[in-house]
Amino acid sequence: MAKLYFIYAAMNAGKSTALLQSAFNYQERGMRTILLTPAIDQRGGEGLITSRLGIAEPAKVFTPDADLEAMIASPSSEASQAAAIDCVLVDEAQFLTRAQVHALTRIVDIHAIPVMCYGLRTDFRGRLFEGSEALFALADQLKEMKSICHCGRKATMNLRINADGSAVTHGEKIEIGGNERYIPLCRKHFFERLEK
Repeated sequence: MAKLYFIYAAMNAGKSTALLQSAFNYQERGMRTILLTPAIDQRGGEGLITSRLGIAEPAKVFTPDADLEAMIASPSSEASQAAAIDCVLVDEAQFLTRAQVHALTRIVDIHAIPVMCYGLRTDFRGRLFEGSEALFALADQLKEMKSICHCGRKATMNLRINADGSAVTHGEKIEIGGNERYIPLCRKHFFERLEK
């Protein structure tokens, strides 16, 4: 039975690496996957899912207005015409819209294709992203991956920093960046840094 999975964590937990490993496992067995990545995140290049370990795979790019059900399962879609799809894997799933998460539930429930979404739980202010909130509400299975704070505790928060390493407390909800802009922290150290 197909399910909608949400695999979430703070920054630097290896979410993209895990996604690429899952895709490899399917492909190694001769199964067909579709990898999706948001247009907004081009850190590794447009249409690429990249890992900090240096591995990468091409992916279909989606925008906030993309109809994911049509993109994946409509009879006229390139993916549907080519062959049966065994799994859909979504990177940076926090950038999905609520409507796109609903479309992914239809991919699972109507088209019987499992969907694995990998992403952040919260933004730099500790607030849920729209896509994450919808996935928490609708996913069949939730799995938390572990990232580590500098103190050794589990990191659950993403602290945005500026060029001198100071905490950023205001700004746009979405600002793409890696280790130069974000630090994974436990809740205790997240709030300590915000209060400095």
